[in-house]
Amino acid sequence: MKFFGTKAARTSARPVLARAWGSGGVALGEWPASYEAQLRAGVIGNPVAQRAMRLIAEGAGGTALAVEGVAADVEARVRALLMRCSGGQSLVETLASHLLLHGNAYVQLIVGADGLPVELYALRPERVSVEADARGWPAAYLYRVGESVTRLSPEDGAGRTGIIHLKALHPLDDHYGLGCVGAAAGAVAIHNAATVWNKALLDNAARPSGAMVYDPGDGSVMAPEQFERVKREMEVAFSGAANAGRPMLLEGGLDWKAMSLTPAEMDFVGLKAAAAREIALAFGVPPMLMGLPGDNAYANYREANRALWRQTILPLVAKICGGLAQGLDGWWPGLCLRANLDAVPALSEERSALWDRVTAADFLSAEEKRAMLGIG
Repeated sequence: MKFFGTKAARTSARPVLARAWGSGGVALGEWPASYEAQLRAGVIGNPVAQRAMRLIAEGAGGTALAVEGVAADVEARVRALLMRCSGGQSLVETLASHLLLHGNAYVQLIVGADGLPVELYALRPERVSVEADARGWPAAYLYRVGESVTRLSPEDGAGRTGIIHLKALHPLDDHYGLGCVGAAAGAVAIHNAATVWNKALLDNAARPSGAMVYDPGDGSVMAPEQFERVKREMEVAFSGAANAGRPMLLEGGLDWKAMSLTPAEMDFVGLKAAAAREIALAFGVPPMLMGLPGDNAYANYREANRALWRQTILPLVAKICGGLAQGLDGWWPGLCLRANLDAVPALSEERSALWDRVTAADFLSAEEKRAMLGIG
């Protein structure tokens, strides 16, 4: 979560690090490979990916956080830092979306006149790059906006954190994390292409096209002027949704032959559903929560919602809390941040079952029961 240690650790022997250049790109397929292009085609232009992102990011942003290990006044100050908006957006929600999509999240700690942090600002991850030293270890962060480049120091003069770097696991890169938007790019391209195809099919009376056959019986062919006139009339008078069902008047020698497609070629609905399930899989959202048919991996909606929180949202919140607590440790040693599971509605049944089991355990003392329930 945090690249930088103490000065003593930096002077000790360390292995050489390197970035796996280009390892995050898509190897096959004709779909966007850059992060911005993938966001525009996926999250901005695809309803399934956008809904999956919102489910996770808004769920993480709405999770109640517990602040522990510090005094009451420090707890109130840290809680105010976490609840403060970052550029008009919720801090935790913004970091969750950055980690989910890009695989990296950067937080700049802004210190006030009293020497204590007054704001945690989430930086756009595609604008940040790591400046490495001769051995590949991060030495600074470069923040680029257009032609402007700002060099951000990872630590202040007292050895406290200046930039918090959170990243998802990337097995081939020492510096950057791996996001899910690249893995979903192929499924997003298929889903968008199927949508465009269905729209075009609807514009053409929602039926397969046909062929205009010229057969006068004497073996002659249509003159170029006649061909262009018939083609122009077909485009103007008989194509498009507004002309659906209009009867066609043909001249002598012209015959309309409808062209049909096989059921396998016409199965665009199934193709879109399969692509949508792959998008949900890449984001870590159960397909049932996306309203997608054909997935019976979960017994019901409540089980799917619980799986979303246990397998996707809570691990993401735990990573964010751990990184923020580590970054703020230089000012408030012993600070611990965690998700308050008692305030998660999706886990209420698990909590109720735990209370019932602990209450029925007569061999436990009252203090042991309180400890098992997490009550101080």
